[in-house]
Amino acid sequence: MPDRALLLKLLSAVILFGAWEIAGHIPISYAFPTFLESMSAMFRMIADGTMIDAYAETLRPLVVGVAISAVLGIAIGLWIGLSNFFDWLFSPIFIVMQAAPLAALIPLLVLAYGIGLTSKVLVVCIMAMPVIVLNTAGAVRNTPESLKEMGRAFLASEPSIILRIIIPAASPVIFAGLRLGISAGFIGAILAELKITPTGVGDIITYSRSIADYPSMYAAIFSIILLAVLFLNLLERTETLLFKGNERGYVSD
Repeated sequence: MPDRALLLKLLSAVILFGAWEIAGHIPISYAFPTFLESMSAMFRMIADGTMIDAYAETLRPLVVGVAISAVLGIAIGLWIGLSNFFDWLFSPIFIVMQAAPLAALIPLLVLAYGIGLTSKVLVVCIMAMPVIVLNTAGAVRNTPESLKEMGRAFLASEPSIILRIIIPAASPVIFAGLRLGISAGFIGAILAELKITPTGVGDIITYSRSIADYPSMYAAIFSIILLAVLFLNLLERTETLLFKGNERGYVSD
């Protein structure tokens, strides 16, 4: 089955890149390069160090923001999921954060924190954390009562019930929230570079567009998508290793 899944992923990639190449040759737009032109531009930027320098700048707010969002998001989500009072008190805040138009908040962040690393990290956190918090809270809240009652019947302490029953049972939804949150964090990192200061990969996108170097622009966009896909696959493998044998779903009450 894993070989079949890998084969299907490779097949879908071949179809997608083939369609991209054909669309570039038609062309559907003078500003839409072929796949091979974009890959040539990406390898050129890797070879001359442009892409490496850009990612050294982009990954700083991204890694810091995602790490903060993951740790705090899961902790706050557990807290909300385990307490009806904190659910009532804090859930609306994260719902509003998720629904708020981020582009309108960026000028406020710049006014408050300047154009440095802090503002960019906050943009990543605002994008990533609400999804992680709400998914974690929902997963914990919907853990079957029968599992918790079974733990109490065996005289397990509340911390043991949380660590050994609730978190493993909720892990599929928690990790789904992490994947969605990290995807949003990648978007936030690039958005911060486009809206706050043109640095890193965002600078490549902005500059390439300004000089009509569309292969380089699409290469930069493709590289961030590729990095996100690789990171999400790594997270999925981490989930499999941490919760090996755990059913991907809830046991019915």
